[in-house]
Amino acid sequence: MTDRTVLVAGVGNIFLGDDGFGVETVRRLSAHPLPAGVEVVDVGVRGVDLAYRLLDGYRTAVLVDATCRGGTPGTVYLIEADVEQPLEVPVLDGHRMGPDAVLALLATLAAGTGTEPPGRVLVVGCEPASLEEGIGLSEPVAAALEEAVRVVLRVVEEAAQPEKETTPC
Repeated sequence: MTDRTVLVAGVGNIFLGDDGFGVETVRRLSAHPLPAGVEVVDVGVRGVDLAYRLLDGYRTAVLVDATCRGGTPGTVYLIEADVEQPLEVPVLDGHRMGPDAVLALLATLAAGTGTEPPGRVLVVGCEPASLEEGIGLSEPVAAALEEAVRVVLRVVEEAAQPEKETTPC
């Protein structure tokens, strides 16, 4: 059995402009050496597949996606998802599932299967300029890709560290 420490998943639809941010970020990330136990995948629009994959024994999940938070286009965010707080399961559309919908489905799947989701889920997001139909990232989002890769690499390095055992006093 392999040590599945961290899953980095690029999420998004490359046919909707800046929604392809997560997919392009993990493509660029694949050019970097990564610690053992780190898996990088392009899940694109396959949110249900991602939810099931998150039940495969990872300690940490990093979801990379376009994230609308009202900032300047190209702003990179690092968001810690609250995996303890169950989310209301939205109406599921297998081709339009953002991290919030994936996490809501994950809680339902974990309860139904008796498996454990990752203890920590982070989202590396980027404020989009356009989510209109079309292939290619806007200029500000394309300019943010290298920063996003650096953020993911930093998170992965921290998460891949062996868990420290605590000894009683």
